[in-house]
Amino acid sequence: MADGKLLIRIRAAVPTLRPTERRIAELVVGDPAGAANLSIAELAARCETSTTSVVRFYKRMGYLHFKDFTIDLTREVAREELATSNLPEVSGDIDRHDSLEGIVSKVAMNETLSIADTARALDMAALGRAVALVLAARRIDTFGVGASALVGLDLQQKLSRIGRTAINWHDSHSAWTSAATLNATCVAVAVSHTGATVDTVEFLAIARKSGAATIAITNFRDSPLAGTADVTLTTAARETEFRSGALGSRIAQLMVVDCLFTGVAQASYDESMAALRNTYTVVHDRIIHKRG
Repeated sequence: MADGKLLIRIRAAVPTLRPTERRIAELVVGDPAGAANLSIAELAARCETSTTSVVRFYKRMGYLHFKDFTIDLTREVAREELATSNLPEVSGDIDRHDSLEGIVSKVAMNETLSIADTARALDMAALGRAVALVLAARRIDTFGVGASALVGLDLQQKLSRIGRTAINWHDSHSAWTSAATLNATCVAVAVSHTGATVDTVEFLAIARKSGAATIAITNFRDSPLAGTADVTLTTAARETEFRSGALGSRIAQLMVVDCLFTGVAQASYDESMAALRNTYTVVHDRIIHKRG
């Protein structure tokens, strides 16, 4: 399956893997170049599992033969090296011994690759459907928890600037109450990296039951949140449950939001450009006035 998305598929599959398969995934994602040079027996030994588990793992990733799996893994390593050739060479996750320079390099690497992977993995047909739903909506409600809440707020503010009626909810009870009042003329957008945040899943489920169209932005297509969505926009962030906090996930979500917003703005170009000019003028004039 030479689609150039092997590492993306592995990261997305991690929450659904058996413990033995998860250990293999962690090793491959953590050191893809090293894993590509191992035999089946060596990979199994490194992960303290059986060769049968390795076979089951690479078949689950869509490969009939281990050699094809390692060839694609090598290609992925080469692609990543090309994509980050202008960045300082770093490896591993952030740890207690890193200097500030090391932290900056690792964050830059994480976010650069999260954006690049998300751009390659984003389903264009799904994005088109999401744009059409938002364009036709009388009202758009957004919700997320923690770092995802900031992403929902960013979408709400962007849509408001082009004249769309968009509301972002900051707490679960308010979000659920609002979702219960939505109807077929509305769209609910929920953001969650794992797709398993209970409050966020409940928000989208209530909105769907009320008749609204539902859009999920998540890293995992098989997550509970995706199961309640009419359209799922998947990120490919460089973190899963065994990675560090909301670094790559947030930047990948913001990229998807930017794509959704820009698609909506372009589809209503004249109206949106006029609204953007007007909102810019209002803010700009206020800044000039305060300086004076």
